[in-house]
Amino acid sequence: MSEPTLAPAPKRTTVERKSDREVVVTRLFNAPARLVFQAWTQADLFQRWWVPKSMGMTLLSCEMDVRVGGQYRLVFSYQGSEAAFFGTYQEVTPNSRLVWTNEESPDGPITTVTFEEKDGKTWVVMHELHPSKEALDAAGTGASEALVETFGQLDELLLTLS
Repeated sequence: MSEPTLAPAPKRTTVERKSDREVVVTRLFNAPARLVFQAWTQADLFQRWWVPKSMGMTLLSCEMDVRVGGQYRLVFSYQGSEAAFFGTYQEVTPNSRLVWTNEESPDGPITTVTFEEKDGKTWVVMHELHPSKEALDAAGTGASEALVETFGQLDELLLTLS
C-alpha cells in the first residue's frame, strides 16, 4: 500500500485587517527563504515584481540600501504623474525579517515582513501598522488588492530563480 501524497499548498495571498490600524498579508511561496529574501532586498529583482501590472504603473527608479539605517526610494509613474515612496530600514535579519518605515507621508505605516522556511517553501507575512484608524482607512482597499497581484508576480519571478 502506498503512502498518501499531500497536495501542494494553495498559492493564495490573504489580506486581513487585523485591527483598526493593522493589515496582514500572507502567502506561501515554493522557494527557499534566501531566494524570497533576495527578491525583497535586491533592487534589480524587486523592480521586476513590486508594481502591479494591471494598474498601468511604471517603476522609474528603485534604490535600496538594505541595512539598519539604510534607506529606500521608489519612484513611480502613473497616468502622467510621478510619485515617490521612501523610508528607512529599521531591522534587517537576512532570510528572516525586514522592518521599514514609509516616510512619504506623516501617516505612513511601519512595515514588517517575515520569511519562515519549511521544507523548501517560505511563508511570507507582511504586517503594516498604521499610526491611526484614519490613516489605514485613507490607504483604502486598493493597496491591499495591489498586494495580491504583486505577490502573484513575486511567485512568477521566484519560479525563474529556482
